[in-house]
Parts: sequence; C-alpha cells; structure tokens
Amino acid sequence: MKAKKISSIFLIFILAVLFASPGQAEDLTGEEIMTRVDENQFIAAARLEAEMRIIDRDRESVKEMIMYVESDGEVSNGLVEFINPRDRGTKYLLLDDRLWMHFPDAEDLVPISGHMLREGLMGSDFSYQDALESEQLTRLYQFEKLGRTEINERQVYEIEGVARPDQEPAYHNRKFWVDVERFVVLREEMYARDGRLLKVMETEKVEEVQEGRWMATAMIMEDQLREDSRTIYRILEIDLDYEIPPGKISLETLQ
Repeated sequence: MKAKKISSIFLIFILAVLFASPGQAEDLTGEEIMTRVDENQFIAAARLEAEMRIIDRDRESVKEMIMYVESDGEVSNGLVEFINPRDRGTKYLLLDDRLWMHFPDAEDLVPISGHMLREGLMGSDFSYQDALESEQLTRLYQFEKLGRTEINERQVYEIEGVARPDQEPAYHNRKFWVDVERFVVLREEMYARDGRLLKVMETEKVEEVQEGRWMATAMIMEDQLREDSRTIYRILEIDLDYEIPPGKISLETLQ
C-alpha cells in the first residue's frame, strides 16, 4: 500500500511538471502574450544612455544620446539629448503625444507633424513616427497567435497584429516573433495597409534589466524602402529607478 501511494504521488508530480511549463504557455492567446511583452517594455521612469549607428550604403555615422522617459501606463513622455560632437545640443521632446525638436542655432522650437513624421529620425531607419508612438501595443492592435517556431535557437511565438478599428498606428499590420520564455520581441515586420513590407527589426541582444524582467538592448532596423540602409540601436546604460527632476521633460528644457 505504501509503495502504491508513493508511485501515485510520483505520477502526479511528473504530470504536474509536464503540464506546468511549456504546456501552460501554449494556452496563452495572442493578446495575453503581447500583454506580457507590454509589461516587459513598460517604463514608469528611467534614464538611458544609447547610441544609433546609421549605415547608409558606404557611409556610417554614430549618434550618441541621453534619454529621459516617464509614463503613467497610458501616456508616455520623453526627452532625448544628443551628446556626440556633431549633434551636441540637438534635443527632441515627446510631450502629450506631440513631438518637438530644438537645434542649437535655432531660435524657435520646431513641431514635427504630418508627412515629416514618416522621415528618418536624424537620418536613421527609425522614423519620427516610431518615436512618437508611445502607447502600449495592446491598445493599438488586435492580436492572433499563428504558432511557434525558432529564431537563433530560441523558441518563439509568431504573432500577427492588425490595427484596431478606432486606432491609426504607424503601421497597419505587424508581425512579431516573441521569445517564449522571456516575452521579448526577437523579430518584427511592419506593413502598410496595402500589404507592403515597410520595415524589419531584428533583436541583437537581450538582457535581464531587473530580476525576471528582460528587455531588448540592441536591435537592427532596416527600412525596406531605402536601399543598403540599416540602423543599429544599442542601449548602453539604463537606470529604471531614476528619479526624473521636476520640469526636466518640458518645453522649457528645449529652450
């Protein structure tokens, strides 16, 4: 009787292990997976140091920057200050869903809107619209899980997102390949309404920025409408406990 009891407990334990990890994860819907991605990417307040390496045919330039970001979960604001010698003093401000820029020699602030939003930020493959779109992905898109595959020896979910009827995001359709264990996007494809592939993003490096929380800290963006062009973006330092000084993210800071 004792042996049968032990065997039963052992069988229950084995079944629990088998159905607990990857098995339970398979039950996640596309919406639930992308909610986990949003949670990983959410930043309440932070200071970041980063660089963009812009490669355009045979030319290469490097932009270094310091960024301040804050969010209440619905609206995100941010300030970008470029510190490399050529662009020192150039600043961008995202405030209440509006984007402003300031050049050292300019007398007035320049709002960025309309067709300008589709142009490359500082000549990169990241558009101003990419920078402006700060809402959580689950607010902008409806998601469907297409299946599972593998990227760089990592198991990933393949997710398709279609713009919600009441939203007008930068891209009408997007495809995501999400790391099954870390819920980080390892690849993304961005499409126009007519189905044209506009951009491809590949994650180059993923790091654990807090215990149990992973983020992409290096990625490559390729604008499919630009020939022989790509931008490598790297986060060099991130402080998720940073207390942003009052008034730091404001129009007054740009002037």
